[in-house]
Amino acid sequence: MTDAKWLEVSLTVDPELAEAVSEVLSRFVSGGVVVESNVRYNDAEDEGTPYGPVRVYGYLPVDEQIEETRQKVAEGLYYLGRIQPIPEPGFRAIQDEDWMAAWKQHYHPIPVGKKLLILPAWIEPQAGETREVVKIDPSMAFGTGTHPTTQLCMAMLEDVVRPGQAVIDVGCGSGILSIGALKLGAAHALAVDIDNAAVISTRENGAANGVLERLEVGLGSVSEIRAGNFSRKSAPLVLANILAPVIIRLFEAGLAELAEPGGAMVLSGILEDQAEGVIQAAEAKGLRFREQRKINDWVVILLSK
Repeated sequence: MTDAKWLEVSLTVDPELAEAVSEVLSRFVSGGVVVESNVRYNDAEDEGTPYGPVRVYGYLPVDEQIEETRQKVAEGLYYLGRIQPIPEPGFRAIQDEDWMAAWKQHYHPIPVGKKLLILPAWIEPQAGETREVVKIDPSMAFGTGTHPTTQLCMAMLEDVVRPGQAVIDVGCGSGILSIGALKLGAAHALAVDIDNAAVISTRENGAANGVLERLEVGLGSVSEIRAGNFSRKSAPLVLANILAPVIIRLFEAGLAELAEPGGAMVLSGILEDQAEGVIQAAEAKGLRFREQRKINDWVVILLSK
């Protein structure tokens, strides 16, 4: 350990747990968290389809606090494991190297639905690429496109985004949903989050995708939108990929009022057994259930007003 410059911490988990584990690791690691997927190429036209477990890892600088930091990482993961079982983390000492460049080569494009392609920010699309490319920096701990809820939302966007319409994205994370909507023809997206790191990430990803002039980003949530802190108080399409209990609370704060009459709302971050509770909360506020889609235990819900 004396000659090592970094201590790698890693876990191999199901895709739906990747972002939760990433959030814990991001509190301690240097340079960002890596979510590494296996990719299958089904045929010559396949852009690459993620499958199986994913490896989540990052690097702790070896300094005088390394043992204390290692203990804090283990404790954070232990408490996460009390909610949903996860494997024990692995720790590996490594020498100083340009590991940021090394892990970048493991990222692959993620096709979503029929029209979108999630691409690491440093990779250029192949010549002749026909999908709309959404570039995201996967070093952020949220909204990288690997989670089923993100993929469900983005696939749903293909069916609900109308050219020239406005979108509100509550709990925007990396901004991936807002950027996807803009790439599919939305004229303007208001993306808000209560985490300033998410606001910064969304702006950076918006710039990388060339949509920043149509992307309004701010710190806040439903209450701040309704209070008039931003350029719009409602939109024809509202997105919220958060967690079911949070979504239900947001309905009490006025989430349903953000959708214009005749508009649509896409909700995710919802486990299958939580879906009925979210639908009931939505219908109590005047929304109508339209459709539900599923990947593994996660669902996305489409509502109309």
